Amino acid sequence: MKPLDLGADVVELAPAPGPFPRPQPLREMAYRADAWTPAESERLRTLFLDDTAIADMALALGRGRAAVAERIALLGLRRNSTRTWTELDDGELTRRYGGEPTATIASDLGRSCSAVYARARILDLTEGNPPEWSPWEDAQLVEGYRRGVPLAQIATLIGRPFGGLSSRAGTLGIVHANHPPDWSAQETARALELAEAGHRYTAIVDMLAREGFPQRTIRGFGLAIRKLGYGRGWGRAWTPEEDALLQKAYGEGTSLTPLRRQLGRTSGSLRHRAEYLELRGRHANRNGWRIGPDWTDAEEARLRADYGRVPTKLLAARMGRTKAALTSRANSLGLVHGYIRPFSDEETRALEIAFRTGVSIADLAVALDRKAMSLSKYATNHGYQFGRRPRRTVTLEGLLAAA
Repeated sequence: MKPLDLGADVVELAPAPGPFPRPQPLREMAYRADAWTPAESERLRTLFLDDTAIADMALALGRGRAAVAERIALLGLRRNSTRTWTELDDGELTRRYGGEPTATIASDLGRSCSAVYARARILDLTEGNPPEWSPWEDAQLVEGYRRGVPLAQIATLIGRPFGGLSSRAGTLGIVHANHPPDWSAQETARALELAEAGHRYTAIVDMLAREGFPQRTIRGFGLAIRKLGYGRGWGRAWTPEEDALLQKAYGEGTSLTPLRRQLGRTSGSLRHRAEYLELRGRHANRNGWRIGPDWTDAEEARLRADYGRVPTKLLAARMGRTKAALTSRANSLGLVHGYIRPFSDEETRALEIAFRTGVSIADLAVALDRKAMSLSKYATNHGYQFGRRPRRTVTLEGLLAAA
């Protein structure tokens, strides 16, 4: 079953039965010896905003690099925030967070559920025990699973993480419409939990196999988890070290391909990050890593006007480029060659005259500025069998005049 994409204005999948019970206050969770203190979190924020490297943060805080990176993610620290939180927003969030559904708070504040979660982590409002599921949330979950709505959209609509969705679905005894037939509910829940934690698919496959689940292939695992509607979103946050490597590559004009492999990121991720850092247009090869010169606006305009109308070989010679460069750029611009240009009435008349007057296909092709093979096929389709004929020089105007 194909996943059902929701429109941007969808806020409810199904009405929930009432009345709604009042949520109970969350209980306190036990203190952990390795828990982050408010002072440590504040120190981490200060170091992060000062663009301190993660390794230096770990050294200053006396913690491991992985622990610091995880805490940065949990605190929701990002360098590309677009809308700041006001004191009134923080006060409203502090008063209501944990006692009301996140989707309700997000709607009242005009923000997304993910933004509310991130801000709650920054304000140290996040508790270890999530609030009880409301009847409205259960109704949306049941309807979303029944319709095959992608999990990412259900999570955004309700305001719950992937692990919470899968766990609640198991409690309710429901199965997603796109659930892989040979996957158990436990395997699905564990896979989503590991994916949400940021592990790569190859690592998740190995972890699941070690935990006793069936050994999956990377391709099969990726298809199954995407069929459920899970997506990587924007991926992991960029670190200062990665930004420095990207800036160095743009500054030196080196290929971005080794950097993509080194950082484990896609070309689209590099492009979007470069735009955020205002690096686009500063690379020596701004239109991509190619050997030839960059395409100018005037060259692209000429290609749009002449591609498919002028023979590609001739057009490439006139523009000082190879045929491969022309076809590659034409494909990226969405231009269609059409194989051969349509035959005009004059050309069709010249074909009939050439057949009657003993002109060869090769000479006629030169006169019409076409390929002999294409012209021969067109002549055969119209019932003209030229055969072997002596060569002579002719022109289109001369043939039409001979009629």
